Amino acid sequence: GAGKTTQVALLAERLRGSGREPLVVREPGGTPLAEEARRLVLDPALDLGSAAELFLMLVARADLVHHVIGPALARGTTVLADRFDLSTRAYQIGGRGLPEPEVSAANRLATGGLVPDLVVVLDVAPEVGRARQDAAGKRRDRMELAGAAFHTRVAGAFRGAAGPGILHLAADAPPDAVHEALWSELVRRFPLTFSRDPG
Repeated sequence: GAGKTTQVALLAERLRGSGREPLVVREPGGTPLAEEARRLVLDPALDLGSAAELFLMLVARADLVHHVIGPALARGTTVLADRFDLSTRAYQIGGRGLPEPEVSAANRLATGGLVPDLVVVLDVAPEVGRARQDAAGKRRDRMELAGAAFHTRVAGAFRGAAGPGILHLAADAPPDAVHEALWSELVRRFPLTFSRDPG
C-alpha cells in the first residue's frame, strides 16, 4: 500500500512522454518461471518455511535478471523495477530473521552482482498501507497476511536502509505530489535520462 506500482507507472509514462521507452518489471515475476515462483510464494494456502520463501524469490530474480533485465541494460534501456534486492533484505532478513551474510551471498549469485543505480523507499506506516489496500478492495496474499510484528520488522528494515544509492520519500502525500518529489530527485541525479520532458 505504499504506492510503488503507481509510482513506477507514473515514471514510465513520463519517460515515454520525453521520448524514452523504459522497461518496467515487477518482482517476483516477469518470466514464466518467475511468475510461477510468485504464485507459490504468495499463495496463502502454502505453509512455506523462511528458507523456501527466500529461494523462491531468488529463483524468480535470477531468471528475471538473466532473461530480461540484463539484456535490456546491455541495450541501454532504462529499467524501472517494482521491487528488487532491498525487498529481500527487508522481508527475508528483517522480517523472517534469516542470516544476512548467507542471504546477501545468495542474492549476489542470483543477480550476478547487478546493483540498482537507485533504490527508492516509499515510507509509509504499515497500518496506512494496509488501510489503503483495504480501501481498494485488495485481497491479501500470503505475505500480506503475516502478522503485525512481521510487518513492523519489515518496515523497520526499509526505514533503516541507508547509503548513496537509496532515496527515502514520504509516501503519505497524494500520488502526484510523491511523483513530483521523486522526479525532481531523479532529474538531479540522472539528468541525461530524466530531464527531457517534452515542450
